[in-house]
Amino acid sequence: MKAIKFRLIVMNFLIFAVWGAYLCSLGIYLGRVGMGANIGKFFAIQGIVSLFMPALMGIVADRWIPAQKLLGICHFLAAVFMALAGYMGMKYGSAISFGQLFPFYALSVAFFMPTIALGNSVSYNALNQAGLDTVKAFPPIRVFGTIGFILSMWIVNFTGFKDGYQQLFVSAAWGLILAVYSFTLPNCPVNKNVESKSFVDTFGLRAFSLFKDSKMCVFFIFSFLLGMCLQVTNGFATPFLDAFGADPQYANAFAVKNNVFLSSISQVSETLCILLIPFFLKKFGIKKVMLIAFVAWALRFFFLGAGSPTGFGLVLLILSMIVYGVAFDFFNISGSLFVDQNTDVSIRSSAQGVFMMMTNGLGATIGSLCAQAVVNRFVFHPAAADPNFNVMGGWSTAWYVFAAFALVVGILFAVLFKYKHVPEKQ
Repeated sequence: MKAIKFRLIVMNFLIFAVWGAYLCSLGIYLGRVGMGANIGKFFAIQGIVSLFMPALMGIVADRWIPAQKLLGICHFLAAVFMALAGYMGMKYGSAISFGQLFPFYALSVAFFMPTIALGNSVSYNALNQAGLDTVKAFPPIRVFGTIGFILSMWIVNFTGFKDGYQQLFVSAAWGLILAVYSFTLPNCPVNKNVESKSFVDTFGLRAFSLFKDSKMCVFFIFSFLLGMCLQVTNGFATPFLDAFGADPQYANAFAVKNNVFLSSISQVSETLCILLIPFFLKKFGIKKVMLIAFVAWALRFFFLGAGSPTGFGLVLLILSMIVYGVAFDFFNISGSLFVDQNTDVSIRSSAQGVFMMMTNGLGATIGSLCAQAVVNRFVFHPAAADPNFNVMGGWSTAWYVFAAFALVVGILFAVLFKYKHVPEKQ
């Protein structure tokens, strides 16, 4: 049993190490090569492919290719395309164009995003084969995914790869290791003789009937709106911190030189805040927990707008990283549990798919593009070429806009979402 847990720990560690190598530092590289105005597109593509690739790969894993082998194939292809993106960055240097980099990156992301769900399937299958309770055994294993994400962030930070295309090669290297390792994992069954189902059932579309329930409809709509916040700081927090380097007052500050390391505090907080969810859900219920998430997102953005790399400003930046754990976990995990508790068992998995589509799919995609428009308006503006243009003032304004959005949506949620907490049911 210990052996299988260790093997699954290694798998989860590697899956998220692949992601951590670039997710929070890619914006710095794009800004350095003149693609700051396109950061939102690079993050929006993750949401776009999340609308269909996980479901498609899930069907393939169920019917034709064992999940552990498909996991390896996906990571191999993702690594190859990410390496090609890195090669383009190395070949063209600062002259690289959007068209030379984005297609390879997009293809890599398309094959990476389904691997999170595939990794869960491999884990659940292996734990069930070992006779272990997945509810108790999986969370401690999954925590090592976040540890892998953090370690990968630290590697690109302290090697200086956060500034360049090298981070893409780091991600590709992790992916190739995992591609080989995946083929050594316990076999997952496939059902080639699966009973023919309708298109609606195959793709879990029956779960969309939940929108007929006013309570669930309101919940999914606000999940979409809060999902718009998910990729904002992943895409723009480190470019914002990097921009302080242009000011001699902050150029040598630890928070500027090690901005990816500073951002990793967010992931550490995320890991710790998971432990708070059972208590808060039992004590306060889903509505108050979600309201806490809205307030946390508003504070996350406000602290970034008011912060700076030294003195009290640094304290605000650190607080922003800490509060991220509450903002992310109290929304994503609590929301997932709410969906699980309020849907029929026959569509429970599909309902989770709808929740993910509304948050990490539509929400994250539209949120990334809208955030880019805001940043373009206040930061990457034609007036920025003027030496007197206050770039950092523009960044602060953008963060305040994001904070106001989260706060207004939170107020609307408090008014429109009708839900009475019954502690006995939690």
